[in-house]
Amino acid sequence: MLSLIYQTIVIVILLSFSFGPAFFALLNTSIKYGVREGSLLAVGVVLSDLFVCILVIYLISLGATNYIQDEKNQGFMGIMAGLILVVFGSFYFKKQVKKSDDAIEIQSPSAPLLITKGFFLNLLNPAVWLLWLGNVTAVSQTFNYSKVKMFIYFGITLGLVLTVEIFKSSLASKIKKYLTDKLMRYINYTTGALLISFGLILIYNHYFKL
Repeated sequence: MLSLIYQTIVIVILLSFSFGPAFFALLNTSIKYGVREGSLLAVGVVLSDLFVCILVIYLISLGATNYIQDEKNQGFMGIMAGLILVVFGSFYFKKQVKKSDDAIEIQSPSAPLLITKGFFLNLLNPAVWLLWLGNVTAVSQTFNYSKVKMFIYFGITLGLVLTVEIFKSSLASKIKKYLTDKLMRYINYTTGALLISFGLILIYNHYFKL
């Protein structure tokens, strides 16, 4: 039981504080738009984790672990994900902020758009797939490879992850009232530069695996 609690804590920390594209996009969204918008993006991220978790459970049950770990497959996925992240990042350099007399006015993205953005930013990170491969492998023996028990366990775990993500969004959103148009541009440029950097690193690291 203690071992399972320890594994849960480790998984929640790894998923909530892995400094990937989704992490910085969540902070950016929360700071610019508020806790509601940041939470919607977090929902997309957690739904993506749930999707990858379920898929990895079935792939392992079918004996497809080697396919996930294959270097050529990882290389192809890494390059494609890198290119998409570069495109995502470039959008942050085009966003303009309109300032009113007293505050910054920013039109919030729609809920479906935020959820979709969070979903794909997380899904396109190859590290997420490897992380879930490790998580499922570590926990599967505890539940004697029972899919139902693993679904329940990871469902509860992802509920904890979502709680942490919303808390992060709430903390980040408190900065909003201190924003100026100049600071907002810096936040956009920093987020865009980080996403482009992640993309270029993925392309560089995985190019030689093909």
